Amino acid sequence: MKSNEQIEVIGGNVNNLKNIDVNIPLHKFVAISGLSGSGKSSLAMGILYSEGARRYLDALATYTRRRISQVGRSDVRSVKHIPSALALRQRPTVPGARSTVGTMTEIFNVIRLIYSRLGSPKCPNGHQVPPTIKIAEAMDKVGDDMGVITCPTCGVKFNAFSAEDFAFNSAGACQQCEGLGVTKQIDPDTLIGDRTKTIREGAVNAWHIPGRNFMPIVAEAAGVRIDVPFNELTDEEVETVLHGSQRKFSINIPSKNGRVFHMDNALYENAFNAIEDSMQTTKSEIALKRLNKFYKFTTCPVCHGSRINPDRLTQLIDGKNIAETSELALGDLPAFIDDLKQWLPADMQKLANNLSSELLNQLQPLLDLGLDYLTMARAGATLSTGELQRIQLGRTLRTQTTGVLYVLDEPSVGLHPDNVAGMINIFKQIVAQGNSLVVVDHETSIIDAADWIIEIGPGSGEQGGQVITQGTPDEIKQNPQSLIGPFLTGKEQLVTRDIARDPFEKGSIDLTIGHRFNLNDVTAELPINRLTAVTGFSGAGKTTLILDGLLKAFDSRRQKQQLPDYITNFAPGQIKHLVSVDAAPVGKNARSTVATYTNIMDNLRKLFASQPQAKEAHFTASHFSYNNKQGACPTCGGTGEISLDIQYLPDMVEVCPTCHGKRFKPEVLEVKWQGMSIADVLDLDVTEALAVFQGNETVTQTLTTLKEMGLEYLHLGESTPSLSGGEAQRLKLTSHMKRSQSNTLFIFDEPSVGLHPIDVHVLLKVFDGLIKQGATVIMITHDLDLMANADYMIDMGPKGGSLGGKIVAAGKPQDLIQTSDSLTVKYLSEQFSKNQTN
Repeated sequence: MKSNEQIEVIGGNVNNLKNIDVNIPLHKFVAISGLSGSGKSSLAMGILYSEGARRYLDALATYTRRRISQVGRSDVRSVKHIPSALALRQRPTVPGARSTVGTMTEIFNVIRLIYSRLGSPKCPNGHQVPPTIKIAEAMDKVGDDMGVITCPTCGVKFNAFSAEDFAFNSAGACQQCEGLGVTKQIDPDTLIGDRTKTIREGAVNAWHIPGRNFMPIVAEAAGVRIDVPFNELTDEEVETVLHGSQRKFSINIPSKNGRVFHMDNALYENAFNAIEDSMQTTKSEIALKRLNKFYKFTTCPVCHGSRINPDRLTQLIDGKNIAETSELALGDLPAFIDDLKQWLPADMQKLANNLSSELLNQLQPLLDLGLDYLTMARAGATLSTGELQRIQLGRTLRTQTTGVLYVLDEPSVGLHPDNVAGMINIFKQIVAQGNSLVVVDHETSIIDAADWIIEIGPGSGEQGGQVITQGTPDEIKQNPQSLIGPFLTGKEQLVTRDIARDPFEKGSIDLTIGHRFNLNDVTAELPINRLTAVTGFSGAGKTTLILDGLLKAFDSRRQKQQLPDYITNFAPGQIKHLVSVDAAPVGKNARSTVATYTNIMDNLRKLFASQPQAKEAHFTASHFSYNNKQGACPTCGGTGEISLDIQYLPDMVEVCPTCHGKRFKPEVLEVKWQGMSIADVLDLDVTEALAVFQGNETVTQTLTTLKEMGLEYLHLGESTPSLSGGEAQRLKLTSHMKRSQSNTLFIFDEPSVGLHPIDVHVLLKVFDGLIKQGATVIMITHDLDLMANADYMIDMGPKGGSLGGKIVAAGKPQDLIQTSDSLTVKYLSEQFSKNQTN
């Protein structure tokens, strides 16, 4: 291959990459494979995207660059022949409350234009003015004449609505809900938790929020008994808790260490006021999410959820107002355009063609990606990760660029196997347009469809970071060094655990949802002490059934509250506890590490504080935390790095010159245990730490659990937000392993996110460990390997959105492939067939 037909990477050292040299073919579909933590994303995002984006931005004017979030230089000796790069990341940003499918795809912008230019407005005297080219011309005028038209029936002059007048994020917003489509009010049932507890024990949920923990003492001063169960309080006392007036009291607050804090003017806030006042003052997204749990959200009574000012709904197209059109599924919009053209007069066809072609241009990639079931009005925050990624990809595709390097990080996340097949066609279109495509993924059908495969490994962390194989899919399948090859050919064993003969031998959890989104009278039976896979297309109703239904039912039962009104039956069997494990990042920032997230850091701090050197220096456990000022390096504040603002250049992150990345004060690092400082211990990976901590039973138990879950390559000081979704889920499980779980249900949302098929086998061993301890495990998944290893499977469908919402198949996976005609089972059957023929 000629040098200018490939990107040449020389001396790549990003993260754990070991000075790798690798050539990536241009104008091809290239897949990068490898175990979690092997260095795939370091090559794809850390070198290819970073260098491609940086060099493109370097060509822009300084003024422009200052306004763009820039990427710093990669740790690589040389990268040649790299095009400008665009990236689609594994975790798209969750849209805000104002985002809808229509605004995110920008299709609603065109719909607003269509309504303002081609619509039929109503005059103040109630006459519906037929569409005419004069309306469109009036919209192009400037000043006071803009949009002014004359009613042909009564002659009155009035303003037709402009595109801006239909925007629910500005001029067109419903005044009642301010364009949100919902109104909220505090739900009294959420303010009080367990009514058998006393107020001192925490019966009032509203006083658990920050800054209100002393409110029980103030309530006592106001005459409320705080040491009797809440359900035994008098009506007058309950009224004081819920609605008591704001007054100031003199109180004494005892602390844990025995000291007493006196307050002369402690303001009493009743349960309602505590929530309302906090909502008005808080700016933190996390705090808002916590406060929203106290509110009941109902459809706005004025706009009925359309978000648009009802005054705007008089302007029509073929009898439909803009709110009705917003409720159309994307797949119905081509028919809407056809009806529009037939309805318009001949002299408006040219303008209609102009606007409709813009709409169809934006729409087609989304239809190709299988998003036809989404409506424009669907709230962006309700979309799955897979749906968000496909919208992001659809926006990219419609530009029809050429000569660009696209770098995609796990685009198969949240996608049904049938959607993956559609996505592969899109990838081929991207390359056919003259672009280069690099995809990091574990989905075997994506890897098998690539023109070229690069495998990074052989292991994870320190054991990874090298190119172990590269070549065409056929070459990789024949290569004995390949880790993915056996999964491409089907030679690797598919079912790796003992499947239960009778899924319901130990009983069941029964759930019926009356009406919620696209679910209507759906009853599910979920076996106890078994592994259950809940499957189906994006938008089929999996999340509604399990997270909105089952999870909310257990939460209500635990808090002794009424079930949500959409749950008509809930029988949990012997299940008393629930653990929900999602793929969200662990910890909020780089200060969260494997050691701090587990119990390891607390043990380390006590261990180092007990050393003779520490006692001599009067160091306590606080000195051995980089989150406390006693121990943190004063230069970097305990982060180990400093950020330098270099004006129009990207911010430069440098290793802290004082602590050299070790996070602690120099005097703290002088304290040694077995010849190591606390920073040295945090540099150890799990396997190394196991050898060092042989005599410490508590730490060894945690480290052993991490190793059994396939996380032996993680360093104790490794930042947890940087872990993949699958790694994050397993880390969250560490505290639950090694103990009886006989009455506990575990719910996993997409547990195979970011996991190589070998890692999926490790995950199945983790699930088996939980089940042997008596747990019940339910996983929402699109992974065919996980489905094949389930004791029971519930498939939602048959498609997504209005075409979903039903249980189309339920039973043992190996029975379903003989009997069911669901699309999910069809792909599962093919997976079994591929495995059996090898």
